[in-house]
Amino acid sequence: MNRISLSLLAALALTACQKPAPAEETEEKKAAFELSDTMMQQIELDTVRLQPVLSELTFSGQVVSNGDQTAKVFPLVGGVVEDLKVELGDHVTKGQLLAVVRSGEIADIQNQSSSAGTDLAIAKKNLAVAEDQFQAGLASERDVVLAREEARRAAGNVNRSRKQLGIYNVTQDGRYTIKAPISGFITEKNVTESMQYNDNNVDNFFTIANLDQVWVLANVFESDISKVQVGYDADVTTLAYPDKHFRGKVDKVFNVLDPESKVMKVRVRLDNPGYLLKPEMYAQVRIQNTENQQAMAIPAKSVVFDKDRNFVMVYKDRQHVETRPVTILKTVGDVSYVSEGLKPNDIIIAKEQLLVYDELND
Repeated sequence: MNRISLSLLAALALTACQKPAPAEETEEKKAAFELSDTMMQQIELDTVRLQPVLSELTFSGQVVSNGDQTAKVFPLVGGVVEDLKVELGDHVTKGQLLAVVRSGEIADIQNQSSSAGTDLAIAKKNLAVAEDQFQAGLASERDVVLAREEARRAAGNVNRSRKQLGIYNVTQDGRYTIKAPISGFITEKNVTESMQYNDNNVDNFFTIANLDQVWVLANVFESDISKVQVGYDADVTTLAYPDKHFRGKVDKVFNVLDPESKVMKVRVRLDNPGYLLKPEMYAQVRIQNTENQQAMAIPAKSVVFDKDRNFVMVYKDRQHVETRPVTILKTVGDVSYVSEGLKPNDIIIAKEQLLVYDELND
C-alpha cells in the first residue's frame, strides 16, 4: 500500500513539473514579435470604413459602335467604281475622298446643266431685246413680262443643275466622288474597284464609325430585369484585355425581350482610349448598385483564408499585430464587406499580410 502511494505521489510531481507556462510568459513571447524595417517598407496599411454595400450582377455582352456616331455611305447614282481609295479598317477624316465613280447619270446632269446655261443666256438676251423694243414703242408690256418670266425660269433651272452637281461632288472631268461624312474607322466595306452597280443592286458602300466612344450591349435575363436601371455603374472586361477594366454607366434599358433568347438588352456607354475596344468583341459586364445596408469595407486582397476561416491582420504598432477572425458578408470586385470582427477606423495590413500571418501563427 505504501509502495502504491509513493508511485502516485511521483506521478503527481511529474505532472506539476509539466504544467503550462504562466500567462506572463506567453505575453512576453508575443511581445517579442516586431515588424522589421524591411517589412515595414513592404507592407501597406489601410483603414476599415463603414460604407454602403454594393451588389454586383454579371452578364455577357458585345461591343458595338456608337450608333449616334456611325454613318452609312450610299452612292447617289449608278455607275462604275474607277478608283477606290480606302480599305476595311482604315481611319478617315470628314471630307476625305473614299471613291471615284464614272456615271452616265452624271453625264446627263452635266448636259442638262449645260443646256440650262444656254437657255438662260438666250432668255436674258430676249429679255433685253423686249425691254429695248418696249422703250421704242415696238413691243407691249406683256412681251416684256413674258420675257422676264422666261429668264427667271431659265435661271431656276441653272441653279437646280448646279445644286445637283454640288450634291454629287462632281469633279471638273465629270467624275462622281464619294467623300466621308464623318471622321472614324471603315467598319464595313461593300464595294470593290471596277464594280458596276445601279440604284437597284447596291447596298451601302461603306460604314464609318467614330470609335472614340463605344457601346456595350449586355444580355439581361428576365429574372434580373428589376435589378438593372439607367445610371448604374458598369465594369467591363474583354477576352483581349482580361486584366483591364473599362468603366461606364448604363445609359439605356431596352424594354423589349428577345422572343427566342428571353433576354433584354441593356446599353453601357464607354470611353475608348487608344481604340482598344473593337466592334463585335465579346465582353463581360458587371453592373453594380448600392444596397440599402452598410458594412465594414476592406480591400479583398487583405483577407487571409486559412483552416476554413477568414482572417485579417489588425495593426496597432510594430510590436502589436493581431490576427483577427472575421466574417465576410460578400466580396464585390476588389472590396470585401465584413459583417463581424472589425470596427470603423481599425488599421489593417493590406499587402504582404500573409507573411505577417505566418510569422505570428507558426
